[in-house]
Amino acid sequence: MQEEFQLNLDIYKNLNRGIESTYINLNPIQRGGVLTAEARKAALEFADGYSVCDFCFESRVDLVQNPPVRNLTADIAEFLNMDDVRFTAGCRHAKWAAMHMVTEPGETLVLDSLAHYTSYLAAEANQLKVVEVPHSGYPEFTIDPEGYAEKFEEVERNTGSLPALALLTHVDYRYGNVADAASVGKICKEYGVPFLLNTAYSSGIMPIDGKKLGVDFLCASGHKSWAASAPMGILATTFEWNQQVFDKSTIRGDWSGRGFTKKEVALFGCSPVFGVPVMSLMASFPSVVERVKHWDEHVENARYLASQLERIEGFHQMGVKPTEHTLVAFESLPLFEAAAKTKKRGYFLYHELKKRKIIGIQPGMSKSFKLNTFGLSRVQIEYVANAFIEIARKYDIPVEDEA
Repeated sequence: MQEEFQLNLDIYKNLNRGIESTYINLNPIQRGGVLTAEARKAALEFADGYSVCDFCFESRVDLVQNPPVRNLTADIAEFLNMDDVRFTAGCRHAKWAAMHMVTEPGETLVLDSLAHYTSYLAAEANQLKVVEVPHSGYPEFTIDPEGYAEKFEEVERNTGSLPALALLTHVDYRYGNVADAASVGKICKEYGVPFLLNTAYSSGIMPIDGKKLGVDFLCASGHKSWAASAPMGILATTFEWNQQVFDKSTIRGDWSGRGFTKKEVALFGCSPVFGVPVMSLMASFPSVVERVKHWDEHVENARYLASQLERIEGFHQMGVKPTEHTLVAFESLPLFEAAAKTKKRGYFLYHELKKRKIIGIQPGMSKSFKLNTFGLSRVQIEYVANAFIEIARKYDIPVEDEA
């Protein structure tokens, strides 16, 4: 007789986030992924695991016609001005897949030194060597596109051949700087090095034209910037590369003779987004197409918040100023000093903000922090600014009068 398990299953009941819907969420990785009302409705309708596969006749989710996943694939390619698109299990999977299909182990990847950690891990998993393009350092942390040309030549001198691939993080996750992708794309074309652009914090919230940027491979995050549920990524490429990147399986079972000739190797046959991820992306897509037209307004709101927070003595926006993105990082030494005098130490800022129904600043951060204002109204941003100023005054940190 099987021994009875002693599991405490009560902890899995009545799950909730502990966050009320009225809270203002500033979490940098969540603002662009907030679902639209249409996506929330679709999420409930397609919540079952393989719900999109009711009418799958071609063995791949990107080819399903009802619901119109095939149409969505083509429309997203047009929206990004790329030629072909597949869905992936996140932007990190898209990066891994592109690297896996166009490089060989031991070759070199040149990438920006502000790249997300998953860019490094994708390279490691594909047994690539990495060479970094340095950033300018404090306080702007910018990437000079000419650094790519210098590194290409350095790699060629050291190895006898150019890098197999170049990767640029379009908007870095630490400072929200918008890199000059068009210049890097031009340099890549001049040297004949394929160009992979990570748009996890750009496509889906700001206009992107892959052809104009000289991109060969474009990776995106549905849950960070396309108002989709995780895990959801996009891998886009051009006609020149789509056969190689989306190469199909040729393996055969040695006994059964089984083959899977429609399945694409880098996507494990069929992208693992068979339910809520792809359907929430689909339901939000019309809103995404519309919202990128208003990118300038979102940036203006972020600049307004930065100007208000810099009225607090010791607050400095890091990265390019004025910010060109809604993800903004701040240095806040007076809060760090105030934290030392409180019982909650570095967590005091998190609790002070939560008392005011503001969340998303990483718990424990006070010396510096980052936030994202994308999608918030000016009224909400004014409320956030006033909350920070109120907290500063509570802890005797001087605040400049408004100009």
